[in-house]
Amino acid sequence: MKERLTRLKTVRKLIKNYRIESQEELLGYLQKEGFEVTQATLSRDLKLLKVGKISDGHSGYVYTMPDDEDRKESEQIYVQDFLRGYVSIDYSGNIVVIKTFGGHADAVSNALDAMNLDEVLGTVAGDNCIFACLKDGVTGPQFLSALKLRIPELEEE
Repeated sequence: MKERLTRLKTVRKLIKNYRIESQEELLGYLQKEGFEVTQATLSRDLKLLKVGKISDGHSGYVYTMPDDEDRKESEQIYVQDFLRGYVSIDYSGNIVVIKTFGGHADAVSNALDAMNLDEVLGTVAGDNCIFACLKDGVTGPQFLSALKLRIPELEEE
C-alpha cells in the first residue's frame, strides 16, 4: 500500500511540474523515478486522482490535476450521495454491511469507493445493500472512525 501512495504523490508531482501529453510519457517519468507500473495501473491511478486533459493552446492536450476547490466540491457530492442513500451500517469481522434505501446501493457504493478510504479493500452493491470488505487487520470500529472523519454528519443506528 505504501508504494501505491508514494506513486500517487509522484504522479501528482510529475503532472504539476511537467507538460505531459500521454500515459506513455508519464510512464517514462515514473520509470525514471524508480516505479515499475503497468499502463492499466496508471490508468486506474489517473482516474482515482481525477486527472483530466486540457488544451495546451496549440494543437495538443496535457494532463492536469483538479484544484483543491474542485476536489472538495466533488467530495461533497459523494458525501451527500452517501448520506441520502444509507439506512444503517453494521459489521462482522472484516465485512461491513451498509443497508440503503431501495435503489440507492449503487450510488452509496460509488460514493464509498470515491472516498478512497485506506481501510476498504472493495465494495459490492446490490439493490438495497452494500458489502464492503475491509483490509486485513482493520476492524469495523476503525472503519466507522475513518468514515466519520470524512462524513462528520454520519449518524450511527
